[in-house]
Amino acid sequence: MSTYNVPRNVKGEGRILYIFSTKALIYTFAGAGIGALFYFILNVLGMTFIGLLFIVLFGAIGFSIATFSVPNIKIFEITRKTHGEKIDDVIRRGIKFKMQKDKIYTLYAKEENKIWK
Repeated sequence: MSTYNVPRNVKGEGRILYIFSTKALIYTFAGAGIGALFYFILNVLGMTFIGLLFIVLFGAIGFSIATFSVPNIKIFEITRKTHGEKIDDVIRRGIKFKMQKDKIYTLYAKEENKIWK
């Protein structure tokens, strides 16, 4: 008789502290780092508690960008086209699109390198 590997679910094995994947942990610390900049500015002005709220808020935003997918909302065009994709992938693709100065080249255009705006 031969042996074979039984498939198993390994989705949660790369997680740290159960809710943080490696990517989510990095995004959370990056968001908290941006919030820390606001904390230092507000600490000088004597608003320490509001600065701490900024750290928590930006950390939560970073976590949600890394963890959640774009929902399917029929009203908005962008959510209809990108639903189910990770939010950070959509943001990354949008930044690349803006760096190309909003140019989209089509393969079967009548004019060579037709640009859509």
